[in-house]
Amino acid sequence: MVGLFNVFQYIEGTIKAINQPLKNVEANHSFQGEKNKIDAVNVLLLGSDSRGEKHARTDTIMVAHYNPQTHKVKLISLMRDIFVSVPNYGQQKLNAAYTYGGPELLRETIKESFGLDIHYYAIVDFKGFEKTVDLLVPNGIEVDIPNEMSEGIGMTLEKGKQQLHGKELLGYVRFRQDRLSDFGRVQRQQEVISKLKEEAVSLHSVGKIPELLDLLNTYIDTNIDTPTLLTIGKDILTNKNEDIETIRIPEDGSFQNQRYEEVGEVLEVDLHQNKEALKQFLGGE
Repeated sequence: MVGLFNVFQYIEGTIKAINQPLKNVEANHSFQGEKNKIDAVNVLLLGSDSRGEKHARTDTIMVAHYNPQTHKVKLISLMRDIFVSVPNYGQQKLNAAYTYGGPELLRETIKESFGLDIHYYAIVDFKGFEKTVDLLVPNGIEVDIPNEMSEGIGMTLEKGKQQLHGKELLGYVRFRQDRLSDFGRVQRQQEVISKLKEEAVSLHSVGKIPELLDLLNTYIDTNIDTPTLLTIGKDILTNKNEDIETIRIPEDGSFQNQRYEEVGEVLEVDLHQNKEALKQFLGGE
């Protein structure tokens, strides 16, 4: 514990000395999440292969929940095809909110549909994901691939247990051409984030935080300031035995598959049931 504290003191001193805060791009994305006087923090995590473009898409929509009182980290995965009311755009798939109005419109849509307040956002570039994995876990992460994966990911991943590095792991979490489609992809995303967290709590990884911040500065658009990021990271790393709890929205039994000519295949969900599921998952916060 003392060693971790000393490492963080060194890291914080280094960051102050070089005066290099984490890039803040609120000028590029208006984001109205309230950040003051809150206990728990909700961060909208988005994966995008077209960062910065006017009509960008995001196929990964997650909310990371951090509570400094309980020291718990929870992860909410929101299916991109949920059929919701997008302010000023009518009934659309959830990820259309990001296409039409970036992270702020997506924040408004999630708040209106599920009653969930979001305070920060982070748009993760695919290349940044690869480089972050290779930095934190240079030996890769072990996964058990149920069947060969190739279509739509630009590579072939063979069936069976194996160590995947950044590029291959990105293909693993993006693959959706099997019977589980997006549901399988969400499962793999949650699996990989949990395993990354397990790997990142070592002192070996803590020593790489200055280099990690440089990667974040290059490949991630976010409005999280460096002091907040370090505070959360310090707490997570000093409570390393806590597992990440996960939930997928919509939950089982709360949706139906539908098709509409204007938007295609969607998930018609019971919003009330999923609001209650989220409230219970977050412990009434």
